[in-house]
Amino acid sequence: MPFVPFKTGTLLAPTPVVLVGCAAPGAAPNLITVAWTGIICSDPPMLSISVRRERHSYGLIAASGQFTVNLVSRSLLKACDFCGVRSGREVDKFKACGLTALPAEGLDLAPCVAESPLYLSCWVDRQMDLGSHTLFLANIVHVGVQQELLEENGRLALERADLVAYSHGDYHLLGPREGFFGFSVARPEVLERRMAER
Repeated sequence: MPFVPFKTGTLLAPTPVVLVGCAAPGAAPNLITVAWTGIICSDPPMLSISVRRERHSYGLIAASGQFTVNLVSRSLLKACDFCGVRSGREVDKFKACGLTALPAEGLDLAPCVAESPLYLSCWVDRQMDLGSHTLFLANIVHVGVQQELLEENGRLALERADLVAYSHGDYHLLGPREGFFGFSVARPEVLERRMAER
C-alpha cells in the first residue's frame, strides 16, 4: 500500500507520558506533564525532557538543575492530563489532584509523586534551546519503584503497573506483551519458556 503525503510534524508514536516533578529555592513544588521524553544513554544512564520556555516548570528546572520523571499509571491519568493543561503559577497541582509530594532520593528540591509506580531522579547535565522547546539532558541518579512491583526474585513487573502511553493527542493503556528483546531469533524452547513466564 503506498504512502500518501502528510504534514511534517511530531508523529513519533507512541511516546511515554510522564509527570515531571520540579521545584526551585523559594518556589513551591510543581508538576508538568511531558510527552517529549526518552532514554538517551545507557552508561551513564541518561534521559531527556523537552519543555517550552514559557512554562512555569521551565524556570524551576533551569534554576534548580534537577527534576523527577514519574511514570503514569491508569489511576494517575486524570491528574496527568490536568497537570498538562493547568499552570503551576495559578494552582497547586499536587493539592488539586490529591497527589503526595515526597522527597526524591538523590535530589534536594524536586519531589517525586508518591502515587506513581516508579520515579527517576535526574540532574540536568546540559540544556539546548531547539526552537519551541528547550531540551534538558539529564543524568539519572536514582530509581524508586513501588514495592508491589518487585517479585521475590528481584524482577521488576512493570506489566502490573497499568502504564499509559501517548499517541498523537490520545492516551492509551499499554496492552499485553507480544514478545521480548531478542524473541525473533530465540530458539523455540527459549521462546516457549519466556513467553509463558508472564
